[in-house]
Amino acid sequence: MTTITSPTHTTTGTRFATSADGTQIAYEARGTGPALVIVEGALCHRTMGVSAALTEALEDRFTVFAYDRRGRGESGAGATPWSLEREIEDLEAVIDAAGGHAHAFGASSGGALCLEAARRGVAIDRLAVYELPFIVDGTHAPNPIDLPQRIAGMVDRGQRGEAVKTFMRVVGVPAPFIGLMRVMPAWKKMTAVAHTLPYDLSIVIGRQQGEPLAGGCYDDVAQETLVIAGGKSPEYMRNAQAAIATAVPRGRLETLAGQTHMVKAKATAPAVADFLA
Repeated sequence: MTTITSPTHTTTGTRFATSADGTQIAYEARGTGPALVIVEGALCHRTMGVSAALTEALEDRFTVFAYDRRGRGESGAGATPWSLEREIEDLEAVIDAAGGHAHAFGASSGGALCLEAARRGVAIDRLAVYELPFIVDGTHAPNPIDLPQRIAGMVDRGQRGEAVKTFMRVVGVPAPFIGLMRVMPAWKKMTAVAHTLPYDLSIVIGRQQGEPLAGGCYDDVAQETLVIAGGKSPEYMRNAQAAIATAVPRGRLETLAGQTHMVKAKATAPAVADFLA
């Protein structure tokens, strides 16, 4: 692995990294110390996700790079059709902007993206991931294998609200809460990026079928990797994190008491900082 350079201090507004296919990826960097890139999960970007709170909690120890994945926020929609490879190239472009290597933290499907990037040789120093949404045993029903295509069809028909609602039902959000969200300002932000839901689902759907992780699936992940689970998360989610930590050669599991799939910086940031230190 590349050694970490001396700490730097950066405070920026929005900047842009150019991905391999020419897509402009928006990012900002704040803080002092080694570079740490935050990778958001489904429906999230810099103004609606974990980035802001984690940056505030970690910027005294790290230069935190938060970016909008393609098709979200200020990033381009994509100069070429979406694929996992394009998303990995986007992350690599942000890491290049951070100096050529960086730590990474990925939430939910963003964590799955980080593991795939690490497996394919992207210059990640250490990696922390929070609750990858896998289903690896019989404690939860598998998700429909055609879910990405179904939600893409809704978006194509202009049914963005229905796409978001379907996704939320699948991930277990109670119906009354979904109804409440539809009248809140955040709903407009979520429907604006509904077209990216099939991207995240495509990254994880193959590992949401109730089957154990295939032997050797993460053997190529060389990085020390912290896999974080919420102590109050459902059994299937906690079981999946344990399986991931076992599958990654240098993986370790940490369960945060009282936490759920919603990343809370107060609980998560200290665990991440201690691990990366």
